[in-house]
Amino acid sequence: MALVSAWRYVASVDLIDLDELWSMGIRCLLLDRDNTIVPRDTKRAPESVRAWIARAHELGFAVCFVSNNFHSKQVEANAAEFDAGCVDHAMKPFPFAVHRALKKMGYTATQTVMIGDQVYTDICAGNLAGVRTILVRPQCRRELWYTYIFRAFEGIVLHGKHFEGE
Repeated sequence: MALVSAWRYVASVDLIDLDELWSMGIRCLLLDRDNTIVPRDTKRAPESVRAWIARAHELGFAVCFVSNNFHSKQVEANAAEFDAGCVDHAMKPFPFAVHRALKKMGYTATQTVMIGDQVYTDICAGNLAGVRTILVRPQCRRELWYTYIFRAFEGIVLHGKHFEGE
């Protein structure tokens, strides 16, 4: 799999078919926090995302946030709110935090999917760690200044890609 190519492209995290992932043997969901689960312009996940994570728990998925966010308290609070594991200061695209999350959660790469909104962080980290990856659209347009630069390059990589649910 190419470093910048996701296994799947889905319009938003709550449109990812959990039953399908479960039937494929996926048991662990590694989730980026900012703009994947929690919009950057708020501190609270939308109800549709909250319901999706609750359903994931009902099915038996292990859930862990893998976030580059350096505000540990915010990431930890969201993880606790969702009864999820947490690896912050992830330094994605390096795969080390994904490996830490796998070890922490007790799952192998083949049992795991990394879900995020950025190609050059979330998708690259997941691919380098050997897990399947799902790219979702960001929840809002507000970004950190340097993310706008990455988004410009993402446009090139994503040209012509179809996102399920759009």
